[in-house]
Amino acid sequence: MTGKTAFETRYGFARKDVRLDNWRLRPFSQWSFQNVGELVPSVHVAAASGGEEQAKSLDGLLGEKVTLGGGAETVEAFLKRSDTDGLTILKAGKLVGDWSAPHMPFGARHIIFSISKSVTAILAGILEGEGVFDPEAPVTRYIPEAKGSAYGDASVRNVLDMTVSLDFEEAYLDPESAFARYRRATLWNPGGGSESLATFLLTIQRLAEPHGQTYRYRSPNSDMLGILVERASGKRVSDLLSEKLWLPLGAASEMSVTVDMEGTARTAGGMSVTPRDLARIGEMMRQGGVANGHRIVPEAWVRDTVAAGGSHEAWRRGTMAFLFPKGRYRNKWYQMGTASDAFCGIGIHGQWIYVNPKAEVVIAKMSSQPEPVDDVLDLDIVAFFEALSGMV
Repeated sequence: MTGKTAFETRYGFARKDVRLDNWRLRPFSQWSFQNVGELVPSVHVAAASGGEEQAKSLDGLLGEKVTLGGGAETVEAFLKRSDTDGLTILKAGKLVGDWSAPHMPFGARHIIFSISKSVTAILAGILEGEGVFDPEAPVTRYIPEAKGSAYGDASVRNVLDMTVSLDFEEAYLDPESAFARYRRATLWNPGGGSESLATFLLTIQRLAEPHGQTYRYRSPNSDMLGILVERASGKRVSDLLSEKLWLPLGAASEMSVTVDMEGTARTAGGMSVTPRDLARIGEMMRQGGVANGHRIVPEAWVRDTVAAGGSHEAWRRGTMAFLFPKGRYRNKWYQMGTASDAFCGIGIHGQWIYVNPKAEVVIAKMSSQPEPVDDVLDLDIVAFFEALSGMV
């Protein structure tokens, strides 16, 4: 056979070329980030409605100029330069419009990587409001077997705010690191299936520094949070997402979450949603925890998360202070410390949910950036969001 299939015409490679050892690499990520469930076992969470949404063009906005670190360029040019796959913008709760790259059909789900952490924290906030989850409790109240690990003398608050003194590095590109073993335990890398995610988490030891002093971005904390909310509630994360968030939110499309050999959800990074539904999460947070006229998460929790809580000193001691010099981190959401009071969730390879309360703007951006982390581009993305908020 010499003719190209429709798949090869769209993506430039064959489906058989995408494997567990390359799904996070370009060009394969342009497909795999929308189809993680074909590569990693996943559980699905049904949508609130079966109605099909229609794309709305951003019209003339795409040709408007924004001035970023490298000079002036059009909105559309920056979307392409930053490897955007899908974008949705809301203003005062109303849809401004959508943008999709040629390889991402409108309405497709896309992995949001570490924005999954922010979503999991919302479940924790809901359970806290119901009185079944205590953020100030020791981890061992819910997971007694954590004794002897780094979490043995840590609090749930340390887990929520990434201030566990964890002896672990986010070495995304090192195949011999503990991080690679971690990914095998999540079934994200070849060779998994001999060690569960929970088992791996309880092998991590702590550093000498006391918990609570330094913001350390360590993804295992957020998988631990998923286990904590399951232990506190007696329900699986997928069931909690359905009952407590996805149905009340009025999500239009189902979501999915990758799971390990025991069915433990990858709450640190395994969720896939559409840009529209991610924007709905941002709008719910902008509205203080309310969606469709119904309260989903306590207002006090949202206020603490996006405005009041978190330690600037702990953030300043961490390695991400360059991105938000006046920022803080609370309940797995970033307070950006800007004049707009903006806050956000961030995932590797260019996933963002950005909320600007003063401009009443929410922007969901999903991407397939070649590098997991690109500090220079992140600074441009933040400036782009701020500029876009003044244009819509």
